[in-house]
Amino acid sequence: MKDVFTMILAGGKGERLYPLTAHRAKPAVPFGGKYRIIDVTLSNAVNSGLRRIAVLVQYKSLSLDRHIRQGWTILSTFLDEYIITIPPQQRVGQDWYRGTADAIYQNLYVVEHASPKHVLVLSGDHVYKMDYSDMYRFHKENNADATIAVIEFDKEKASSFGVLEVDNEYRIIGFEEKPDKPKSIPGSPDFSLCSMGVYLFNTDAVIPYLEADSGEDSAHDFGKNIIPAMIKKSRVYAYNFKDLNKKEAKYWRDIGTIDAYWEANLDMVSVTPVFNLYDKEWPIRTYQAQHPPAKFVFAQEAEGGRLGVALDSIVCGGCIISGGRVQNSVLSPNVRVNSYADVRESVIMENVEIGRYCNIRKTIIDKDILIPPHTTIGYNLDDDRKRFYVTESGIVVVSKEMIIA
Repeated sequence: MKDVFTMILAGGKGERLYPLTAHRAKPAVPFGGKYRIIDVTLSNAVNSGLRRIAVLVQYKSLSLDRHIRQGWTILSTFLDEYIITIPPQQRVGQDWYRGTADAIYQNLYVVEHASPKHVLVLSGDHVYKMDYSDMYRFHKENNADATIAVIEFDKEKASSFGVLEVDNEYRIIGFEEKPDKPKSIPGSPDFSLCSMGVYLFNTDAVIPYLEADSGEDSAHDFGKNIIPAMIKKSRVYAYNFKDLNKKEAKYWRDIGTIDAYWEANLDMVSVTPVFNLYDKEWPIRTYQAQHPPAKFVFAQEAEGGRLGVALDSIVCGGCIISGGRVQNSVLSPNVRVNSYADVRESVIMENVEIGRYCNIRKTIIDKDILIPPHTTIGYNLDDDRKRFYVTESGIVVVSKEMIIA
């Protein structure tokens, strides 16, 4: 993999994940207790043996840039290994990144300096486990100019993604972005092949398409512009995703909405989660802040007594469950749950304190928030909508700007 240069797209606004993206880029949103979303992609890359990685940032990138500097200086610059962040340089005009393809085009000087034979383009906001070296071998075996990682979805769900049409050799012969009538997989009429947003290119093959697209009045997008153009003239193949979670169902999530984000977090508190954070063979890495161990205090089991307990939950370092109850929830570092408080099916971010006698359910609480005693959230959605952001499915989001009374 020494001849592969990796570029991670991490500059999106994440508007559908608002208000969690009000002050941070989508890949910087906390995930799974102690991680950020981008840690999953970076871990996949490093675990796959990739050692030259550029993270392309743009929108409210301060916390993302800081996180990468603090947690991902694990490679050796003496061996020409690095993970760097690159904001728009405006070397080829005065525009910010106009799309996924334009982000790569504006940084072709970085690619040329690295002189790789292949460029791997990844999204910084998807959750899955994948060994990119398998895709690399598939790419070379098929003498491909471009290879797209794909996952099988029911045709009913496929219209939300880019759908590929392939021949029996898995060479791509058609591509549609979010089609009304998705094409089927040969031999599997009920399923479609959907793009995962993982692209491996021969460098000399993709550059002419990026240069041509830069002058067009287009979306400057890989799915909408570059891939359809390459299919007509180049050898473009589909690589069927091999999930390293070792479960029957393949796990790939685009956590682009509040509901999807909440579901992905809650997936991990099950007894045998499909996306497993505890796999020693494929670790998910992150910045390791210095926190004391989690603590659970008060064991007054008599009726009316205080009992500090967490069940079917992820509880990170620095948390204190002080006579409260936590169930089916994810708690980031330094969360305090005070006496007689009850937290269920919720995602609580760093440095949150939940007061006595609070009742919290199906709620996402952003970092650095104090929930006053006797507060109830998630049980009366009409009241919650007056104070907080509530999704159509009933997930409540409490952010820093919202008034808690």
